[in-house]
Amino acid sequence: MFFISYLVMIICVLVSVAFVTLLERKVLGYIQLRKGPNKVGILGLLQPFSDGLKLFFKEQAYPYMSNFIIYYLCPVFMLILSFTLWVLFPYLINVYNFNLGVLFFLCCTGMGVYGVMLCGWSSNSKYSLLGALRAMAQTISYEVSMAMLILCFVIFIFGYNFINFMIYQKLIWFVFLSFPLFFCWLSSCLAETNRAPFDFAEGESELVSGFNVEYSSGGFAFIFLSEYMNIIFMSLLTVIMFLGCDLYSFFFYLKITVIIFWFIWVRGTLPRFRYDKLMYLTWKVFLPMSLNYFLLFSSFLCCLLL
Repeated sequence: MFFISYLVMIICVLVSVAFVTLLERKVLGYIQLRKGPNKVGILGLLQPFSDGLKLFFKEQAYPYMSNFIIYYLCPVFMLILSFTLWVLFPYLINVYNFNLGVLFFLCCTGMGVYGVMLCGWSSNSKYSLLGALRAMAQTISYEVSMAMLILCFVIFIFGYNFINFMIYQKLIWFVFLSFPLFFCWLSSCLAETNRAPFDFAEGESELVSGFNVEYSSGGFAFIFLSEYMNIIFMSLLTVIMFLGCDLYSFFFYLKITVIIFWFIWVRGTLPRFRYDKLMYLTWKVFLPMSLNYFLLFSSFLCCLLL
């Protein structure tokens, strides 16, 4: 039953990735006063499927000087890692329940760095290596403050299970208890998923396409799928941690859609950050703030227990 439920969920996630790409192109189109895709199918609804078919049927070209086996397997590794993250979806029945879900999430996001690093290195291209180095520094830096932000709420729920968030947010959402942390979390999500304005790993203006510059066809599609699955998962996690986690309610999925829309809206609105400011933001702003909140919440908890 666990396997069937997981398989159905993965298929739903892949379909949702297809339509998130359509939503992104539509929203960016309207932000820039144009239509976005509207020719393939009614309102362009079949556009994601035509894009997917085009990607998978293109010829797979690879650099002659690349480290071929690692180059070939890295996108698959990144996709499998994104699939693995979705095991954490907090079902209440019929599925294996993670008591250490938060720790598992931190381990999986930490492993994501290796996929990007090996993609950039194995391509044997200056641009892809530079993109990979930037992505590594960015992801590792933001993981520290992200872990501290999560620990602030682990104090509230007395455990590492994501279902506890639903139990402890029945009366009040955690976003009202720590509004500044919510914005820190959203910015860290943007940095973790390499989205604008933190998309230095894929800086088109200076690095062509960043760490995935040498990938085409299926390899590029796998990296693309992995990136968008991570965006949907981070939106899910935001709703679980801050916005009530009311599973089995329609509003739960509506809130996830709103957060995904916010990811796209930020891309259409903000210019790219300067790289040193990006690093300054996490080490000098997010980390001290999350540490202060952590001390505050833990001291409150000690007072209550005493």
